Amino acid sequence: MVIDYFKKEKKPLKGLLAVEWVVMIYLVVTLAATLIWYDTMTNPHALISGRMEVLFTTLLLWGVYRMYPSKAMRFIRIGVQMALLSWWYPDTYELNRQLPNLDHIFAGWEQSVFGCQPALLFSQHITSPVFSELMDLGYASYYPLIAIVSLYYLFRRNNEFERCVFIIMASFFTYYVIFDLVPVVGPTFYYKAVGVEEIARGTFPALNDYFCYNQECLPSPGYADGLFYHLVETAKEAGERPTAAFPSSHVGVTTVLMWLAWHTKNHRLVYIMLPFFILMFFATVYIQAHYAIDAFAGLVSGTLFYFFYYYLSKYIEV
Repeated sequence: MVIDYFKKEKKPLKGLLAVEWVVMIYLVVTLAATLIWYDTMTNPHALISGRMEVLFTTLLLWGVYRMYPSKAMRFIRIGVQMALLSWWYPDTYELNRQLPNLDHIFAGWEQSVFGCQPALLFSQHITSPVFSELMDLGYASYYPLIAIVSLYYLFRRNNEFERCVFIIMASFFTYYVIFDLVPVVGPTFYYKAVGVEEIARGTFPALNDYFCYNQECLPSPGYADGLFYHLVETAKEAGERPTAAFPSSHVGVTTVLMWLAWHTKNHRLVYIMLPFFILMFFATVYIQAHYAIDAFAGLVSGTLFYFFYYYLSKYIEV
């Protein structure tokens, strides 16, 4: 019953939740990086003050929970941290642009592996509005899939809910650490900077600090009048930055979600999510957000993160 979520817990957790520890560790690590790069960053004050606000919010919610510990308050604490995921994302750009851009290396690897640039050719060879909308639907399903899995665990497997969100959040922040240290912007930014004609000729120049001062990207390919096309474009305009291409966290986190769905042994849930998972994989390349090797790296890393954090969750209080 709903009222049970508001009953006072007999054995409340004294410290932070596992999810909050994940956030605090990332906060401290990136705060240290901000202080190290302070003199070369454009607006380090915003990064520092933002982290202080997150710290204050986390401690405030912990304090409220300690005054009246309940399941409902635990869920609020978790929900706030999950809601901040999109807030953390643009910060990866502020941090990784302190390092030289690596897209010329990844585009070169792409050419060596596939003999072409799949992100350049995919949308050119399949121009159907229906197919385009399916790709954009797959890409736009990212956050809804996170919500579906999290809510399923909350209401159907409540005893594993905190483990579920710990695995999701730990995976997210591991990707953020990689993005902070591996500055790859992806085809939509790199192709725009170099020129599509040069890319098609197999020219992949090093751009070094170009993306420190330039954020222009190619328009998304496909059916420009489609509903899901506009959803993807709106999301890009709201928070996209030249960052976070390798590996694809969209594919990686969705892979984690598929493993979490599989763990429930609810085949209906798996079958509902599977088409969106497949669309997501191809959509990341189709809309030129990622190189194909980014998508495959997302599959591998997502699987590794799921099993590592699931194993780790057995030894920490979640």
